[in-house]
Amino acid sequence: MKPYLIAPSILSADFSKLGEEVDKVLAAGADIVHFDVMDNHYVPNLTIGPLVCKALRKYGITADIDVHLMVKPVDDMIKQFADAGASYISFHPEASQHVDRSLQLIIDSGCKPGLVFNPATPLQHLDHVMHKLHHILLMSVNPGFGGQSFIPQTLEKLLQTRALIDQSGFDIRLEIDGGVKVDNIRAIAEAGADMFVAGSAIFDQADYQLVIEQMRSELALVN
Repeated sequence: MKPYLIAPSILSADFSKLGEEVDKVLAAGADIVHFDVMDNHYVPNLTIGPLVCKALRKYGITADIDVHLMVKPVDDMIKQFADAGASYISFHPEASQHVDRSLQLIIDSGCKPGLVFNPATPLQHLDHVMHKLHHILLMSVNPGFGGQSFIPQTLEKLLQTRALIDQSGFDIRLEIDGGVKVDNIRAIAEAGADMFVAGSAIFDQADYQLVIEQMRSELALVN
């Protein structure tokens, strides 16, 4: 199993001091900065665009930036976020006319590609593209808003996805996003996840380092 990575979602950060917030959460032990990009079209909310990514890079953030595109269409946003300094870019298969082409566009732009699955989206979209993926992101809430509760059925879907990855032989990370907290991160890891997006569970706490340490303590107990 790959080392576990914790990716705080800046959707829950204080945007009036975003650079400081990202510095603080990385200093507290986070591995990756997660962007939830929503267009008020594919999902019912409007969040951030590539200028925020570019601004964080200009501010001096050097950690990997994991961009989750909840937008439709996706291809133009892929190029804009790649140019703005994204490290990983993922999108939903329903939002692309040509999934293989969009994945290749991410690769050609110098970023690592991922595919995202909503709670009710079948995994069959993986059938012919596993060789191109750096990560698979399972949504454990319906996308559009932060602070939602983890959908328990996602654990079974994680097990299924982990089996597909293991059978494929490809080196693919399994990411989870939605309702990840200290009290469920161990069960999520035991179901196969190795990259964990957490927004309000971290940014709504007074001590970012304490909650990240608690998450890592839970992960250390995974069988």
